[in-house]
Amino acid sequence: MKKKVTKRVVSKGKVKRGGNKFIKFGIILVLFIGGFMYLKHKSRGMSTKTYLPSSFSLQRTETNYGDKVDSLSKVFNLPAHYLKALITLECSGRTEFEPRFEPHIYRQLKQVRDRHKKSFGSITHKTLKNASDNALKNLATSWGPFQLMGYQCIELDVVLQDIRGENAVYWGIFWINKRYGKKLRREHFEDAFHIHNTGQPLPKNKQPRTHDPKYIEKGLQYMAFFKTTPADEQ
Repeated sequence: MKKKVTKRVVSKGKVKRGGNKFIKFGIILVLFIGGFMYLKHKSRGMSTKTYLPSSFSLQRTETNYGDKVDSLSKVFNLPAHYLKALITLECSGRTEFEPRFEPHIYRQLKQVRDRHKKSFGSITHKTLKNASDNALKNLATSWGPFQLMGYQCIELDVVLQDIRGENAVYWGIFWINKRYGKKLRREHFEDAFHIHNTGQPLPKNKQPRTHDPKYIEKGLQYMAFFKTTPADEQ
């Protein structure tokens, strides 16, 4: 009888230890899955934080540019909500704002003009040989609601005034369509935002190289707002 009791106690002990192991394994598995999802989410460079600007900025974009963007988006077959989000990112929907001068761009253009550098993109000495320092500064400045760099007028074969004057929205969308319109029509919006800000698609590691690390995240959230919120409710 004593031997049977001993065996029974030992058996119960084994069952109890087995249960503890199962619980520990479950906890480890949950932590592993949670850690994997966190790292996967982090590797995309994205977060769940909301970056929507004030309703005034959104309304200002719609009021100042909505009709024109809606019309031109149909002409070029581009998503209007992306274009409005981009305007909100670049100028907060304002019609009057300070242009941004880029000293490093100016230095490179000057080196090309002075034959110290072979080219800047597709721009060569032949294009800039008669340009004054002031003209180079204008080419190294971003203009219009899409903040197009001045030197883009060379690619578009228009004068600088075209991309910063009354036709700035048209020429901005024209350039967007030419440069990465296919990406937009395929709904590759992360690439589109990254190209607009840096000139290159989003890297494969999903780590943005934009001046503002959250530039793409903000743009996507602005897009969602303009896509789901009717203009008369903004």
